[in-house]
Amino acid sequence: MSLNRETYIQLENLSKNFGDIIAVDSLNFSVYKGDIMGFLGPNGAGKSTAIRMMLSLIRPDSGNISLFGTKLNNHNHKILKRIGTLIEEPRFYEYLTASKNLEILSSLSGKKADLKRIYEVLELIGLRERCLSKVCTFSQGMKQRLGIAQAIIHDPELLILDEPANGLDPRGLIDIRNIILRLNQEFGKTILLSSHILKEIELISNRMVIINKGKLVIEGEVSELLHHGDIKVKLETDNNPQAVKLLKSKNITCETDIEGFIKFLQKKIHIPDIVDLLVNNNIKIYSLDAVKTLEDYFLDVT
Repeated sequence: MSLNRETYIQLENLSKNFGDIIAVDSLNFSVYKGDIMGFLGPNGAGKSTAIRMMLSLIRPDSGNISLFGTKLNNHNHKILKRIGTLIEEPRFYEYLTASKNLEILSSLSGKKADLKRIYEVLELIGLRERCLSKVCTFSQGMKQRLGIAQAIIHDPELLILDEPANGLDPRGLIDIRNIILRLNQEFGKTILLSSHILKEIELISNRMVIINKGKLVIEGEVSELLHHGDIKVKLETDNNPQAVKLLKSKNITCETDIEGFIKFLQKKIHIPDIVDLLVNNNIKIYSLDAVKTLEDYFLDVT
């Protein structure tokens, strides 16, 4: 699917050690134009180190980083201006207004924004009415949204967001999710999104890469990866003991939980046969959920 797409980020055998600690180990993956690429891994997997190398904040020990088809080096400020970033918790001048912060931060990018652009961006992130409020009066969720605003104020082509929903409540998570989707779908931004909130990655990413101990584990389309292998089946019937007996007769390991659901693992292709088995034995099926979540997949591969 990605063969004819323009590559925005390409890592080739990227490595970084801190003393005896191998943070990133011969890492290879690509982000293509138009992607929302989920960047996943357990704590300490090397995600933040890899991101900092992409942004020239840390020098790699070996390997190559290419952005927009050009290898990154010490003189590529022009390339980095095409990128917007949010690295964990954003920092602002707390006693200046939201609009003044964006004015100052945009000037650091070399593309100072006028008031029209500042108001456009604040409107996009839902803070237009608070443009003249001091940032010290903002909630954590508002600061995270303002962090995205500073990342896009200079209208970059590529966004690299490291834990943009860090510390947010469910309402804040939804706000950030919707902003990221709009940036991709309406404004054409390509996004590399690192997050430990797996459900959010599952909801908004079209591709994902998982690393563990600095090494690549898997890279691919989210929909395809979640359809491979066994999935969790949650079944409710009018006769669970008989249903369990029938399933076990087919060598399916299953158990009944405290809520009265039968749970087991099975390949998706075999689920219609299981339904036929139960129905043909006069067992009524009240509900059947067959889902492989990103959390399941993540735990399997890491």
